[in-house]
Amino acid sequence: MKIKGSIFFIILLALDQLTKYLALTGLRGKEALVLVPKILELNYVENRGAAFGILQNKLIFFVLMTAVILAGILWVLSRLRADPRFRPLKITLVVLASGAVGNLIDRVFRSYVVDFIYFKPIDFPVFNVADIYVTVSAAALILLVLFYYKDHELEAVLGRERK
Repeated sequence: MKIKGSIFFIILLALDQLTKYLALTGLRGKEALVLVPKILELNYVENRGAAFGILQNKLIFFVLMTAVILAGILWVLSRLRADPRFRPLKITLVVLASGAVGNLIDRVFRSYVVDFIYFKPIDFPVFNVADIYVTVSAAALILLVLFYYKDHELEAVLGRERK
């Protein structure tokens, strides 16, 4: 990652960790804080698993998976040309990495991930800012790969250029 990417990563990570700190200090042990009745609440939850609470207490698995994902992201970032066409991919990967690291920090230092955002209308599981980063960037990555980049551009990044 270049300097701008590193600064962006640090800002996103700091925002995630700040919101989790605020949830820990302001919501833990208290009733949910209703922001928009019947729509949005802040509700402190300690998640020891992954999405939807699966894989409870699998810390080593999560650390290894995050390391593999981060290694892949760094590898792709190191291969991208300094071309404005790849800026959306670079931004998407930095956002994805910051979300992955944000939740990894929780898992390693707390043994659980702090979740606190609850979207009530669809009874969606409680989530956090890092989860938003991961979800939005994963969706953006899929859209970029399917609709924005041409096959030959992706092949060049992956080291499989046509002859």
